[in-house]
Amino acid sequence: MEATFEVGEKAVYPAQGVAEVTGIETKEISGNQEQFYMLRVLDSAKKIMIPVSKVVSVGLRHVIPATQVEEVYELLRERDVVLDQTTWNRRYRRYLEKIKTGAIEDVAEVMRDLCILKMEKPLSFGERKMLDTARHLLVQELSVSENVDEDAIFANLREIFGDDEGEGPAEA
Repeated sequence: MEATFEVGEKAVYPAQGVAEVTGIETKEISGNQEQFYMLRVLDSAKKIMIPVSKVVSVGLRHVIPATQVEEVYELLRERDVVLDQTTWNRRYRRYLEKIKTGAIEDVAEVMRDLCILKMEKPLSFGERKMLDTARHLLVQELSVSENVDEDAIFANLREIFGDDEGEGPAEA
């Protein structure tokens, strides 16, 4: 089922975060007329054009409804998980694939697993960056979904993971 978006609506673009649909334009590409969603990533000046026909394949999706937010928090609270004990670079690749799916459950799993792993041993530089990315993507979408300030989401993460996981914006 192809998702449709309206101008002004928020959408989630995998690995980039929440973006606003700023327009729907028709452009001629190789002699064919094609419609594009024009997106502006919320926390940057980055602009993205996505062919309407490619929405599903690139993973563009609607922001989760506020009614689904508690499910995400439950996933983050889960502690009965088996952590990947392979080398850090294999874990990193697996986590990167999950982030690229754009599914909020996958992003939440990456954050949860890395936070649990961080309690056991120091994370590699790549894993710390991955944790920052997952935290940022999660905070941004939950904030938009619940229509609350990102600080409220950071406070929830501090409650779940402890003081060092809810520290302000990941981009600070």
